[in-house]
Amino acid sequence: MSRTDIAPTDALGASIRSATAATVSTTAFDRVTAAVDASHYLLTPRAVVTPKSVEEVAELFSFATVTGEALTFRSGGTSLSGQASSGGILVDTRSEFRGIRVLDGGERVEVEPGVTVRAVNARLLRHKRKLGPDPASEIACTIGGVIANNSSGMACGTEQNTYRTLESAVIVLPSGTVVDTAAPDADDALRAREPGLYDTLLDLRERLLADPALRETVERQFSIKNTMGYGLNSLVDFERPVDMLLHLLVGSEGTLGFVARATFRTVPLQPAVATALLLFESLRAATDSLVELVASGAATIELLDAASLRVAQADPSSVGALPELEVVDHAALLVEYQAASVVELDALAAGARTLFARLPVVGTPELTSDARIRAALWHLRKGLFAAVAGARPSGTTALLEDIAVPVARLADTCAGLQALFATHGYGDAVIFGHAKDGNVHFLLNERFDDPASLQRYIAFTDDMVDLVLAAGGTLKAEHGTGRIMAPFVRRQYGDDLFAMMVELKRAFDPAGILSPGIVVSDDPGIHLQHLKSTPTVEAEVDRCVECGYCEPVCPSKDLTVTPRQRIVVRRAIADAVARGDLDLARELERQSAYEVEQTCAVDGMCATACPVFINTGDLVRRLRAESVAKPVAAAWTAAGRHWDATTRLASTALSVVPAVAPLVPLPNRAARAVLGADTVPEWSRDLPRGGARRRAGVTGAPEIVYFAACVGTMFGPAEGGEGVAVAFESLLVKAGIGAVRPEGVGDLCCGTPWKSKGITEGYAEMVDRTVASLWEASRHGELPVVCDNSSCSEGLVHALEKAVASDDRYSGLRILDAVDFAAEHLLPVLDVSPVVGRLAVHPTCSSTRAGSNPHLMAVAGAVATEAVVPDDWGCCAFAGDRGMLHPELTASATAREAEAVRAGHFDAHASCNRTCEIGMTRATGAPYQHVLELLDAASSPKEN
Repeated sequence: MSRTDIAPTDALGASIRSATAATVSTTAFDRVTAAVDASHYLLTPRAVVTPKSVEEVAELFSFATVTGEALTFRSGGTSLSGQASSGGILVDTRSEFRGIRVLDGGERVEVEPGVTVRAVNARLLRHKRKLGPDPASEIACTIGGVIANNSSGMACGTEQNTYRTLESAVIVLPSGTVVDTAAPDADDALRAREPGLYDTLLDLRERLLADPALRETVERQFSIKNTMGYGLNSLVDFERPVDMLLHLLVGSEGTLGFVARATFRTVPLQPAVATALLLFESLRAATDSLVELVASGAATIELLDAASLRVAQADPSSVGALPELEVVDHAALLVEYQAASVVELDALAAGARTLFARLPVVGTPELTSDARIRAALWHLRKGLFAAVAGARPSGTTALLEDIAVPVARLADTCAGLQALFATHGYGDAVIFGHAKDGNVHFLLNERFDDPASLQRYIAFTDDMVDLVLAAGGTLKAEHGTGRIMAPFVRRQYGDDLFAMMVELKRAFDPAGILSPGIVVSDDPGIHLQHLKSTPTVEAEVDRCVECGYCEPVCPSKDLTVTPRQRIVVRRAIADAVARGDLDLARELERQSAYEVEQTCAVDGMCATACPVFINTGDLVRRLRAESVAKPVAAAWTAAGRHWDATTRLASTALSVVPAVAPLVPLPNRAARAVLGADTVPEWSRDLPRGGARRRAGVTGAPEIVYFAACVGTMFGPAEGGEGVAVAFESLLVKAGIGAVRPEGVGDLCCGTPWKSKGITEGYAEMVDRTVASLWEASRHGELPVVCDNSSCSEGLVHALEKAVASDDRYSGLRILDAVDFAAEHLLPVLDVSPVVGRLAVHPTCSSTRAGSNPHLMAVAGAVATEAVVPDDWGCCAFAGDRGMLHPELTASATAREAEAVRAGHFDAHASCNRTCEIGMTRATGAPYQHVLELLDAASSPKEN
């Protein structure tokens, strides 16, 4: 079933609802947005079900067994082999199963399948521990996927992967039986409730151990990274069937049961780290150096071939991290050493530098512990898949494969791959990966809607399989068998071991309800079915590879859709139009108005996680510009021409409304009903009174231009607070720094309200006026401009970029956020003593994108004995007035952070943007104020 093969499924939805209390959707929109994962396959599910408990999962299993409907579990959707796609019922385990419980001081952690690896590691960080598996996709991949694919990654190898570090789990079997493998009587309970499965596991173990040749094959296959087929090594490694069951679930890709909760043994976080990028003249020279590098004690050795290096050089963040040279046939190894102490690291580093001196490297590699350089290098490596795929020709699909061979065979295998690329015409293919483990990835760009290209892909795959198996390798090292390699499992293991895998599948899932065709299949062409086409869409998002890295940071992810899904909808609409299915296109467009456009915070957080820096907000702003009503655009443009009066009117309204509050809700709701919820803000009692009017003026001998944000006029300070404008001016006086406030400042704005709503004329007018005024106030760029709200500071930066594009003289203007200015210029000249104990800090999306959060925490740390950013921090989605237009968006975006704040017993709460402070106050019930208000209270002039 393709992206656009959307048949009515209301009857199926009704049938599922009669069997379970889980949430069920069969709308075309929900099924289209749920269909896509990071693989090059695409099946549109007939229904999307979101269970909230183990009991509801068991109900789904019972329903599927009776009806014969197929179930496929999905969490993060980062899978690359087609194992998370479904033409049946897609079961979403990301939305509800997100529990984390740290045990034994961090030595163990109990987690649910919907939580990401990064979120778990954030909880373990304070205990100086982490999960063993360390996949590059940690920002988005979930524990459910980690277990389903036996994830490993950069450093863990086969010793700290999922299989080795999973201690126990609560498992729901297709029969509905729930097994807690940690229970003392778990093995006896399994034998009593599942005697057939229990006996099959014992029988298969006995048969395997009785055949030395089969046992040797299993031990050899799993001595390297290997996620091909089922983990038959479980039958060799464990004696109790319940332990075999637990470890067979690892790497089973959701085809044997559902892991509802898992307990991992964690590993120590090595605090002393040094990293080097070794450059070689050729791929052969790099791979020939592996044996010595492994022997030197390197924790990770990551390979980048010439094509990978060229892509990395195009990344702006590579400046200073990669050597400046013309890449020809070069290759590089990213080598890292890790230790428990600096002394231990120094010993490793000394040996490493001696080794580097005799290796055939280009230049003199630097082994560095500099956090910024290391972060830049790892950013390039971790984002390489999406960066390479993002540079693909429009309309093609990115295909990422991964293999593993014994390290001694890696050089020949890589050379063989390059020969196959040349033979089959894949001139843009790249090779990179975990060279220390003999595990490399290669990426191809293919157009699957072209018959000739499909035949080329078939021929290449056959040759690649021959190459890898001849080297004693595995066709899947990390990414799972999925659909792409299911036809080749028998070929890798032989008939006898393949038959054992089929027997295992039948014993676990006799009705065949879990992901049929995945892992084991008798269909030799299953890997050529349901291949994804990628229609060309808007330039802002066309490079998207649907990896899903953006999803965890999106504030609307639990309310409507994510950035990936917004792009998926645009592609589905384009595909539907191309096929002439205008009914589907109209239906998707209709639901997009709320799901895609109105509930996007356009906060740009997606760009911070996206390896190719896509800001889906840019697309949404343009869509809003195309759909905004002319009267609305005209009204906002007119308001901008009289912005001082407009903001004072808003301020007065907010101050007056509380006095007549009982009369407000009904007409407010009526106006929203008539004019639209996306047009009329919703008033609520938690909004502050109006603020003070901005005025021009000069204080002392000006060293800066102070631009007070207009949001401070519309919204007054938190109860008991003085407001950031008063606080900042007080701080300037204490520091002896003069400031000028621009003429006509009341009519100036960064332009963000117009830009976010897609009102292009009003935005252009406001930007032109504001930048021109700041240019004059700054003495033509002599003085920096300091703004007191992070989103407005960012808005001024964008306004300046727009102005510079048409008038280069403005390039001399400098914009600073007040928090950055305070950290760099005020803290050093003030006496500061903490005025609060435990302080909850809410960074903003703007401060995050601007890189201001270290300064935010420096100021917060100066005013509090302990400054804490909650683990579940995220964008509040108040987004100017978005939180008043769609309060449900802010409520959803802040729910988890608010829960952490309420449980954290904080003495005070701070942020660096007024609307974000309002959003967090609404979410938590605690007053948030600008961190500079606290700094004003905590500081005094420094005595000479």
